[in-house]
Amino acid sequence: MKRHLMFLVAVAAFLCSGLTASAQWQRRMTPNDTLQSVRVLPDGSAVFSIYAPKARQVRLSGDIVPWGQPLVPEEKDGVWSFRIPNAKAGVYRYNFIVDGITVPDPKNPSVSQNSPLAVIEHGGQKEFYSYNPNIPHGAMAVRSYWSTTLGQTRTMRVWTPAGYEAGKAKLPVLYLVHGGGDTDVSWPTAGCAGDILDNLMAEGKMVPMIVVMPNGACDISLFEKDLMNDVIPFIESNYRVRTDKDSRAISGLSMGGIQTLEVIFQNPDKFGYVWCLSGGFNPGIDIEKEAERLHVREHAAIINKNCKEFVMTQGGKSDITYISGEKANKLFDEVGLKYEYQEVGEGHTWYTWRINLYDEAQRLFKKK
Repeated sequence: MKRHLMFLVAVAAFLCSGLTASAQWQRRMTPNDTLQSVRVLPDGSAVFSIYAPKARQVRLSGDIVPWGQPLVPEEKDGVWSFRIPNAKAGVYRYNFIVDGITVPDPKNPSVSQNSPLAVIEHGGQKEFYSYNPNIPHGAMAVRSYWSTTLGQTRTMRVWTPAGYEAGKAKLPVLYLVHGGGDTDVSWPTAGCAGDILDNLMAEGKMVPMIVVMPNGACDISLFEKDLMNDVIPFIESNYRVRTDKDSRAISGLSMGGIQTLEVIFQNPDKFGYVWCLSGGFNPGIDIEKEAERLHVREHAAIINKNCKEFVMTQGGKSDITYISGEKANKLFDEVGLKYEYQEVGEGHTWYTWRINLYDEAQRLFKKK
């Protein structure tokens, strides 16, 4: 009788557990179950959505948001949606801000340590920065090093072309710097650097090179010392690279452009190629005093002798660095520094800088 009772208790427990499990699976459906957080509509608009039923306020932040044009969301059944008309095809970083807290898109598989990426395409058309599964791909490595300049461990991204590991040739190096508020993650993600370089290599449009993307998130003068004393020696000790000035290039955007000018005027004989993207001198500093500190007038002749290319670019008059770039160009004219000016009318955006990288990568390290 006792054993029979124990058997009945066990059966009852099993049935109850089954009922509990069944009850757990029979949860109420919500709009989040079928939510597509990024959509491109037939009229070219892009819609960004997040399910936040208890939120009091939600905002959209990132590269996709038009400058100075706050977006008013629509809220329905707990889904907050932001519509951006006439969204240009491209790759954008974005985040939601829910009740003052920055929230990465929980529905986007491209969430990274930087931010989610939204790929906006129209009609499936591929761009020069699009991933191509049918070509060889290089490697994008995360490398850690000890910065004696900053007294800390830092990281950099290093792109090597397809086949580098099995090769023996020494390659030239481009040091490619991001802008303010970003890190070494930015060029490989929002900048699509790996895909741009892979595509150019597959098309035979660029010289095989190594591209180093250091972390420029530090004081401008400290970055120069970190690059020259720590980053470059690390690369030249750990990779097969040529070490002469004609095999070394530097390029930076926005704040990275300021850092690029800091580096070249402090080291006028160390780089054969210089590209300053949407940059100039620090706009908060008197340009004459800055020119004196960096010995711009004295170093102009040295740079003219050593640089095969010195290129200043802007994203057109809507670029927020346009005025500081104009001031830098005027100074260079006064001191006789030879430079080339380019203008891409896409503003202070990653679309502009992707075009810049596409253009410069095709010109670097080619015999003239």
